Amino acid sequence: MNKKPLLLLQMGEPPREIAAQVGEQGDWFNAALAERDYPINIVRPDRGASFPAYTDVSAVVISGSWAMVTDRLRWSELTGAWLREAYHAGVPMLGVCYGHQLLADVLGGTVDDNPNGLEMGLLPVTLTAQAKDDALLGAFPARFSAYLTHLQSVLVPPPGAQVLARSHIDGCQIIRYSDRVLSSQFHPEFTAETMLACIGRNESALQQLGRDIDEMRQLGEEPIWARRLLLDFVNRFA
Repeated sequence: MNKKPLLLLQMGEPPREIAAQVGEQGDWFNAALAERDYPINIVRPDRGASFPAYTDVSAVVISGSWAMVTDRLRWSELTGAWLREAYHAGVPMLGVCYGHQLLADVLGGTVDDNPNGLEMGLLPVTLTAQAKDDALLGAFPARFSAYLTHLQSVLVPPPGAQVLARSHIDGCQIIRYSDRVLSSQFHPEFTAETMLACIGRNESALQQLGRDIDEMRQLGEEPIWARRLLLDFVNRFA
């Protein structure tokens, strides 16, 4: 029996130097999900691609981006409108980084520059008390590491949404909008190579912030619990 594909909305593309080293968002998600037995349909809204019918996809993953939600780019706004309709249609969705912010924005939250500044590296994420009863997060440890790189954040979650995780400088690391829709500010699809490419591109900015670049590059073990959020979501709905 043919399975409906998982829809990956690739929100733009990385800077050339990052893409040359580690590829694009679609490559990262394909690699992260390589051992799973279901088709993945990559759609590029930034290139004017049409959105499929809600009934033709099993679930939706919205990728990160080098754009900003507050730029109000036409392709992003069109994506947001489609996501809002998909949410009300009951389509399972997982937003990641930019996708996390875009979902929060279109569902009534507030997204803007994080007043605490740039968050980047392999950093700890802490679950809230509500997470222990969550269908996907109930078995997670109270604290785990994740790859992060962003300037903007969800400053105010949408009405009725549950904040399920925080970090030191970001109060909305995981948001639950419904039993089928959630999002994460961190990158469950990243590998160490992807994170290192992002650190390298931002080296000057990080040095100006007083960050120890050599220390940041010592990433340690892969953040398996962050990756599990993506895998468990897809296993449940795709």
